[in-house]
Order: sequence, then structure tokens, then C-alpha cells
Amino acid sequence: MKTYGYCRVSTLDQNPTMQQDAILKRYPQAKILTEKKTGTTREGREQLDNIINIIDEGEKLVVWKLDRLARNMKDLLDIVDTIQSKGGCLEILDQNIDTGTAAGKAFLQMLGVFAEFETNLRKERQMAGIAKAKAEGKYTGRKPSLTADQINEIQGKKSSGMNPTQLSREYGVSR
Repeated sequence: MKTYGYCRVSTLDQNPTMQQDAILKRYPQAKILTEKKTGTTREGREQLDNIINIIDEGEKLVVWKLDRLARNMKDLLDIVDTIQSKGGCLEILDQNIDTGTAAGKAFLQMLGVFAEFETNLRKERQMAGIAKAKAEGKYTGRKPSLTADQINEIQGKKSSGMNPTQLSREYGVSR
């Protein structure tokens, strides 16, 4: 049985070594694929897609924690369904879940719901914090790229026939 380990970190300054070590401790023969991508979506996660495309009957995908694989229920279920339709299974080391068993499948679905709930709560707290900061005048957004004088200059040049693309290049802003 071939075993694939999937490790993901969200930012360039994070290190996947702890995840890799945990997988290799349990499965020393595992082929580990690692990437530095956000987990909020499956888009652009080439290494995960590679594993899902090549996994076959009797093979296993191993991840350290559930949130390294998926952050919402739809993605999680899609990944698990695809792996199972090919005859493979998923193991999550931290929660001791193996979708090769009925109990493992049920427990994974419950954990997925809670993981998605936690992500939604975090988003709500973030939005509440931003709203509070805006109300207090502490969050004003990004500083303007151009001063009022530059905007007036651009208006004058534009009315004299200079095209918007040339102006955007000259002032270092988008059209």
C-alpha cells in the first residue's frame, strides 16, 4: 500500500517540518508533498491535486491535522469522496481518524462541521473588530495613491488629450 503525506502551511514564514516529521514517524515510507498556500480554498493547491489525481486502490492520504487539508465542509467532502471513489482512504493523525472505517468516516464529518463553524466564527470576529475600529475612526483603509494636486494635474492632462494608460504609467497607478 502506497502512502502519501500532504503538508500545507499558509505563509512563507511558516515551516512544515513538524507536519512532515509526524507523518514520517508513522509512515516512514510515505511520499510527502508540501506546499505553501492558503487553506481557505482548493484553488491553486497543486500538490494536493497531484495526490488526489494519482491516489489509487488501497492507497492512503495522510495529513497531520484536518485544517491542513480543508477549511470548509464542501472541500473536505469533495476530497474524501474523490479519494474513496478511487479506492483510497484518508487518515488524519492528530484526531486519529481513518476513513477506511465507518467510525472514521462519521467522526470526520462531525469534525469537518466544527472546523467550518470555527472558521466562520473567526471571520465574524474579524468583521466585528473592523466595524468597531471604523466606528472609532481607527480604521480608515488604505492611504490614497495620489494627492489632490496630482489628481487635478491628471484631470488637466486628460482634458488636453493624454490617454489614461499613459497617465497611469506616469503616476504609477492603475487606470
